[in-house]
Amino acid sequence: MTCTAATPAATARHGGTPFGVLPSGDTVHVFTLANGDVTMRVLDYGGIVQSLETPDRQGTRQDVVLGFDDLEGYLRRSPYFGALIGRYGNRIAKGRFTLDGTEHTLAANNGPHALHGGLTGFDKVRWQVLQATDNSLVLRHVSRDGDEGYPGTLTATVTYTLTADNRWVIDYEVTTDAATPVNLTQHTYWNLRGNGAEPVQEHELQLAANAFTPVDSTLIPTGVLQPVAGTPFDFRTSQPIGARIDADDEQLRYGGGYDHNFVVSGTGDAAGLRRVAQVREPVSGRTLTMSTTEPGVQFYTGNVLDGSVTGKRGVVYVRRSGFCLEAQHFPDSPNQPAFPSTILRPGERRTSRTVYAFGVDAQRP
Repeated sequence: MTCTAATPAATARHGGTPFGVLPSGDTVHVFTLANGDVTMRVLDYGGIVQSLETPDRQGTRQDVVLGFDDLEGYLRRSPYFGALIGRYGNRIAKGRFTLDGTEHTLAANNGPHALHGGLTGFDKVRWQVLQATDNSLVLRHVSRDGDEGYPGTLTATVTYTLTADNRWVIDYEVTTDAATPVNLTQHTYWNLRGNGAEPVQEHELQLAANAFTPVDSTLIPTGVLQPVAGTPFDFRTSQPIGARIDADDEQLRYGGGYDHNFVVSGTGDAAGLRRVAQVREPVSGRTLTMSTTEPGVQFYTGNVLDGSVTGKRGVVYVRRSGFCLEAQHFPDSPNQPAFPSTILRPGERRTSRTVYAFGVDAQRP
């Protein structure tokens, strides 16, 4: 994360193919980014990655993200499939925080807590398309002062770029006219086996994280950083996701599996980008590597999926049909002074980058 002086807005453009119509009457469009190996389809509604196809070790291309074939699914029953999240990703305790002496009350949508921006977060708005090319899409959303209880008018610009070497680069930029907490992230559910028909427990995960932020029974951080050593949260060496997911551990019981923020370890490159996660699916050979400039990553294993949601191609999404790796600042940071600050102030321009790289491991299991 970096903060510099604000710059002027870009000029808007439009394009894309109609995908559906919102209750407001606005048309949602889908944009296709492709590089020959990887093809992804992105909606201007919620910045949603509706599909992402990548080859396995035989060269067979399959869709490796969960979602819906039509707009109705995203409007009615989506657990944030593929969406941009804001103004604040993850939870804020009791939907309240105090900033510069003023208490702010947010929309509570997760029991007593605020989750992923509230009742109408950034995942549920149609973003303005500033630019669209064969391999990139620039989206902008202006969140007005008081939106979901947050102070200040926030301008968020997100750029998706699909590179020639099979990397999906996400660049975030935010400015505000009044102090406000900001924590943007991307909530794609991955299943590298393809099409989401099989649970993800056999995926092998390595996380560059020496600690995580334990939570209470309502998934609010306790404020401490707990070492992963000797716990089911130790992925410093590659482990199947399901190897310890049902262990007799209080933290796993709270989340129904993994639903925790991991503290990113190590130093980054000149731009602050650190490799944090590597995933391998042994049957298909597909691999996913995640790097980010953010200090944390939420690892979530689709614990609330229960077979009640039918997704693309008629596939029923059972428990743990997908996993998420959400680059982020820590949950509830506005109420946790020991956590890295998420407060953005007027005159600052905050930027961050997250990269997902796709590959193939030719070695068979």
